[in-house]
Amino acid sequence: MRRGRPAPALGLLLPLLASSLPGVATPLPGVATPRAFPEECGQRPLLDNVSGSRIVGGHDARIGAWPWSVSLQIHRAGGQFAHVCGGVLINANSILTAGHCVIGRKDPYSWRAVLGVHNLWQHGEHTAKRNIRSITVHPEFQTETFENDIALFELDSAVRYSDYIQPICLPPPHLYRYIDNETECFISGWGRTAEKGQTSSVLKEAQVDIIPSSVCNDSDAYGGLINNNMICAGSHSGGTDTCQGDSGGPLACYHSSTSTSYLIGIASFGTGCGRPKLPGIYVRLSQYRGWIKSQLLLSNEAVNPVSVGLTVFLTVIRTVLA
Repeated sequence: MRRGRPAPALGLLLPLLASSLPGVATPLPGVATPRAFPEECGQRPLLDNVSGSRIVGGHDARIGAWPWSVSLQIHRAGGQFAHVCGGVLINANSILTAGHCVIGRKDPYSWRAVLGVHNLWQHGEHTAKRNIRSITVHPEFQTETFENDIALFELDSAVRYSDYIQPICLPPPHLYRYIDNETECFISGWGRTAEKGQTSSVLKEAQVDIIPSSVCNDSDAYGGLINNNMICAGSHSGGTDTCQGDSGGPLACYHSSTSTSYLIGIASFGTGCGRPKLPGIYVRLSQYRGWIKSQLLLSNEAVNPVSVGLTVFLTVIRTVLA
């Protein structure tokens, strides 16, 4: 399945671009206020459980296997759209992706999101397309090192959940420490299937290992580049990885005790695709919960200004009457 143009200061280090608080607002009667975080998340209705078999490389995902995986596409000449990056649905209005996906492409009106799709060339009845209202890149994103490589896309209208479209759960603050060799973690995307191969029109999936940062930072690997805001995942011996076109896609881990999948990481960068000792690097989501919450709260306020005003008014009234 990953990467794009070389980072200016890092030589072979490449991004994964394709080549081509619950809301505080009190809703008015009859007005739907999207929740910042859905009550139900991390479920895959069309699959009874996660396959326990080890995947080498990657293979076609089953239809509906990853209902939070999103294709983020840019408008091209002639009215066509081209897949650029993956994204991850976290509520009915919001998609997380990698910050480097929008370098030079920050106009939200040039993008669209395609959800509930399996084959990018065959949009069925379960597919939903949405224009983008706004794009917010982390203010401390560094293009040279891919530090804070995260962005939020706000849809112009909410999607309706179905068996094929579901949000994933954001990780609790300390979930990462409970991930061990028994935890099943997966990547998915429409990126290249080999380092110099072709992109895939069909959603691919692969099971990956979480690799300790100490191993990734070996002198014959990333040499100290990986910090606490990043996660290494793949196979230390190579062969299982993301590639160009998979940027922004999910690193999802399944916890059998809660029967829930959590978004542990977002595909960010790497050296080549599937090379030994050089696994993919992902944004560590648990480090960005505060930023994500603040952006979702601002988004709710922008969509429902009357509801926010009513909340403030009722707060004042309660204070006066207390």
